[in-house]
Amino acid sequence: MTVTDIPASSTKLELPPLRLGNITVDTPVVLAPMAGITNTAFRRLCREHGGGVFVSEMVTSRALVERTPESLRIISHDDDEKIRSVQLYGVDPVTVGQAVRMLVEEDRADHIDLNFGCPVAKVTRRGGGAALPWKIDLFTSIVQTAVREASAGNIPLTIKMRKGIDDDHLTYLEAGRIARDSGVAAVALHGRTASQFYSGKADWSAIARLRETLPDVPVLGNGDIWSAEDAIAMVRQTGVDGVVVGRGCQGRPWLFGDLMAAFEGSDARHRPGLREVAAAVYRHAELLIDTFDDENKALRDIRKHMAWYFKGYVVGSDLRTKLATVPTLEVLRGLLDQLDMDVPYPGVDAEGPRGRAGTPKRTALPDGWLKDRYMSGAQQVELAGAELDVSGG
Repeated sequence: MTVTDIPASSTKLELPPLRLGNITVDTPVVLAPMAGITNTAFRRLCREHGGGVFVSEMVTSRALVERTPESLRIISHDDDEKIRSVQLYGVDPVTVGQAVRMLVEEDRADHIDLNFGCPVAKVTRRGGGAALPWKIDLFTSIVQTAVREASAGNIPLTIKMRKGIDDDHLTYLEAGRIARDSGVAAVALHGRTASQFYSGKADWSAIARLRETLPDVPVLGNGDIWSAEDAIAMVRQTGVDGVVVGRGCQGRPWLFGDLMAAFEGSDARHRPGLREVAAAVYRHAELLIDTFDDENKALRDIRKHMAWYFKGYVVGSDLRTKLATVPTLEVLRGLLDQLDMDVPYPGVDAEGPRGRAGTPKRTALPDGWLKDRYMSGAQQVELAGAELDVSGG
């Protein structure tokens, strides 16, 4: 790995380890769960560059309780993953409790996170994700049940949420208090509402307000962390105990090395040339084959990473197109060999936003969801069929 020592500056910051219940995380960084991204292959790449908590893809509680093959794949971990972290999604306290109990009793996780931040319509229209904290009784019941079940195995349970549904329906401060009083090990906040999706700028001032509101539990900040300098700026501006990184590491697993260095007070940063990026892409593909035990599926999966890996680098349009449709590992090797391996790191052109931000839109919600902060009888009846047998976003 090529490392460049950047001149000393005010960006230095030494942050103490993050404590999640009985777990001490030396580097206070969490890889956000991302559907179709944070599988065992990508988590391994990230772990090889830096430390932190590397969360698996979000899995629905119902699918886990029913032991669907895909849900069991999602919660699988490499033998050397020191902190086996799983994120659950659910809208039924009973099913969420059963899923947590399964993870605890079968020793499948060291840390469990609950998703209350997903803005995807297929989740929110059923009352899940970022829509759920609006219903105070449902949110409280799910968190309390999950904490109780996790505590039976001394497993720390955390939550990740957004500011609320939209600017007129904010929930994060009240939800944060409820979660703290229920005994969660930490609260993470993405500084956007569900209606923003990933558009605009994350509201770090909201993260600061949550930090002030919850001085007695670790608070983590999420949103617009594209570099180690962004992470340091967030900590300085908000006072959070650590950061959660999502889209910023797509195609850049070495970001975790930068973050580790930054929080240790070092200015060392990874600046890979095209040769190193090509090597990472090939290794990622190999790891995906191990993950899926299916070369065709693995190569289909690696295609979406290509634009992220090569963002800012000089790569011809024809070659980019071929990489985005690569069919086999052998073909991938041949395409990568066509790159000019002497191309250096392109600087800021390789950094910054990546992935689809989407546009602000009205959040899909169940009928009558916003009329009351508490569940109606009809809404409670609908819960039984509300959970999706899939992973969310």
